[in-house]
Amino acid sequence: MKITPERLIWIKSSYSGTTENCVELAFTKSSVLVRDSKDPAGGTLHTSATTLRALLTHLT
Repeated sequence: MKITPERLIWIKSSYSGTTENCVELAFTKSSVLVRDSKDPAGGTLHTSATTLRALLTHLT
């Protein structure tokens, strides 16, 4: 079965608070998907959990 963005459970970042600059994450067995919550039909970034963790560590 192909996993499409519509079939995933998206979690909105709690760090964003009430601002409109939010991202949403969805998890599969092999990857993490990231999208802009204001434009869910727009592009989706697919990455590994390890790569996302490294990015977030670097940014904080």
